[in-house]
Order: sequence, then C-alpha cells, then structure tokens
Amino acid sequence: MTTVDKQPGAMEPDGRYAWWRLVAALGLSTIGGIGLWSVVVALPAIQTEFGVDRSGASLPFTATMIGFAIGGVLMGRFSDRFGVRMPITLGSLMLGAGYIAAASATTMWQFILAQAVMIGMLGSSSTFGPLVADVTLWFVKRRGIAVAIVASGNYLAGTVWPPILQYAIETIGWRQAHMGIGVFCVVTMLPLSLCLRHRPDIEKAGRGSGSVEMLTQTRLSPKTLQVLVMVAGLACCIAMSMPQVHIVAYCGDLGYGVARGAEMLSLMLGFGIISRLASGFIADRIGGLNTLILGSALQFSALLFYLPFNGLTPLYIVSAFFGLAQGGIVPSYALIIREYFPARDAGARLSLVLMTTIVGMAAGGWMSGEIYDLTGSYRAAFLNGIAWNLVNLAIAFWLLAGQVRSKAVTS
Repeated sequence: MTTVDKQPGAMEPDGRYAWWRLVAALGLSTIGGIGLWSVVVALPAIQTEFGVDRSGASLPFTATMIGFAIGGVLMGRFSDRFGVRMPITLGSLMLGAGYIAAASATTMWQFILAQAVMIGMLGSSSTFGPLVADVTLWFVKRRGIAVAIVASGNYLAGTVWPPILQYAIETIGWRQAHMGIGVFCVVTMLPLSLCLRHRPDIEKAGRGSGSVEMLTQTRLSPKTLQVLVMVAGLACCIAMSMPQVHIVAYCGDLGYGVARGAEMLSLMLGFGIISRLASGFIADRIGGLNTLILGSALQFSALLFYLPFNGLTPLYIVSAFFGLAQGGIVPSYALIIREYFPARDAGARLSLVLMTTIVGMAAGGWMSGEIYDLTGSYRAAFLNGIAWNLVNLAIAFWLLAGQVRSKAVTS
C-alpha cells in the first residue's frame, strides 16, 4: 500500500491523489499529443523524401486524424472496462513502435499506415478522450478546472512540439527525429502511467453528477441526447476550423504573407490555452451546458468580426479574441456528459462526442477550402462557419430550455 493510500481522504474525489493524477494526465496528454503535430511539421520533408505532390503529402495528416477519431472511441470503451492505465500503456507502446515504423518506411503507403493505425488510432487517441473522461471521475467540486487543465495538453503539445521537431529535422533528419520521438514517448509515458494505476470508486465518482435527474429534465432518451450532443460537437468544430485551418492562407491572399498568418495561428492557440483554463473556473460555477453556450456565443461573435475587418492589426486582434472564445467549448462536452449520464459510461460516451469534434475539424477545413475554390473568396466560408455555429447554439439553448421548462413544472 502506498503512502497516499494510507492518508485519510487522499483517494477521495478532489483529494491529494486526484491532483497528482491530474498532473500526470497533463504530462501524458502533452507528450502523446505529438502524434497530431509531427506529421504537419514533417510534411515538406515527407514530400521531398517520397516524391509526392502537396495533396499527397497531406494524406498522412488526414489518415492520422481519421485514426485518432476511431481510436478515441475504441480507447474510451477500453478505459471504461479496464481503467485508463491500460489504454495509456498500449498507447505509449504504439507511439514508440509507430514512430520507429514511420522512420523505417520505404514507401508512402507504409508511412501513412504507421501514422493512421499505430500513431493515430492506437497511440495518440489514448491520451485525449480517455484521460479527459478519467479526470471527471476524480473531481466533483473542481471538475471544470480539472477537465480544462488536462484538455490543455493538446494545445500545449501544439505549442511545444513543433519547434523542437523542426529543429531535430533540420539537424539530424526526419527519420532520426521520428525514431527519437518514439523512444522518448515510451521512456516518459510508461512511468507516468504508473500514476494512474488506481481506479476510482464509481459511487463516489458519481457524486455531483445528477445524471438521472438531469436526463429526466430533457425528456429525451439517452440515445437521442447522445446524438444531439454529438451533432453539437460536429457543428461547433466545423465553425471553429475555418480560422484555424485557413488563417495562414487567408493572410497570404490578403497580401500580408503566410508568416503573419502563422503568427495569428500561434496567437489563437496561446489565447486558447488561457480560455481553456478560464472556462474551467467558469464551468465550476455555472455548469457545462451554460459554459458551452457562453463559448459558442463568443465564437459566433468572433467569426462575425472576421467579415468586416481584414486589416493586419484588426486580424491580430480578432484572432486573439477567437482564441479566447473557442478554447473552452470542447472541454464543456466532458462536463455535459458527466452531468447527464452515469459515471460508468463516461469514457465511451465522451469519446463518441470527441470523435465528432475531430470529424468536424477535418470536414470544416475541407469544406472551407471547397467553398473558397467555388467562390474565389473566404467570405462565404466564414458565413458557412457562422451558420454551423448557429446550429450548435440552437441545440445548446434547446437543452437549456428543457431544463427551465422541467423546473417550472416541478416547482
């Protein structure tokens, strides 16, 4: 029995062990998140190595995202059944093997297979949805900020890893860099996974969720509510992807250069971390659904501001505002799932929602590009994002109205 096991209340929700566990989860999320970013940084080197065009070189990213989405659902179910340590251990080993396999690829399809299956589906997917769901089982009073912290790992990975990997590729080449990543993932993630060896008491984890009461208030079946939340996740991320995926190209079209667009993207991610953490404090006070409405309304406003303002300085300001607006949206779904559904289903149900957000990001980026090709302008693409954002808001307000109606009837 460890020291923390012997301390009264240490294993309780919001206890000391829960916070140490959160630190380990953030580290795992930041390290494992490299699977979504390395393929972007290595794209030029991959294109040169295998002699493909730009669209061909982009296929590994698409395949990785698809694998990540599918793997999130599989790992979520795995986590619900065996505890989060098992998928994390598997993910650590698969990231190590996947990066070594990618580094050893002699053809493009071998590289894509390593990225999609080993790195995306069986590797990085274990370090997002399952960890977010697990954290909700260890916190009640501070559930919002805990979810926000672990969900920030994905943004931290996007901030920390690209410059490190770019330097490694320039210094030792992309193959050696990928092998180094694989070894690093195994030697750091396996020890961190030991911090997650305990499983929560489901009865204690369910405290504060009010899932039966909340679900009854909606007058919806669990399946219908699950689908609605998934559609909301899809819609918000189609809207979110427009600036995130196309801001660099948009700045190039406006004559400001792609470097300015890259700076705006970094600004979005940086302010997104601030927003994600702040939304956690807010969610602990107003709940997951109200936090979703707040974030979605702010994102809607930010997208509107892109329409009249296209000067360089205004674009920096609007991009920073967009980052502040959207950072807390995706973590709010974890809180909504825990508020409406039993703790024992958290991993699988949340992973389904997160899968739709990933699909939304991928579909939204493609959709905006298609609209641009058809119209020759990003204005219609921004309007498309605004329309999808309204779908998200409509679902959220409808669920909120159901709560209000139910309380009015019972009071």
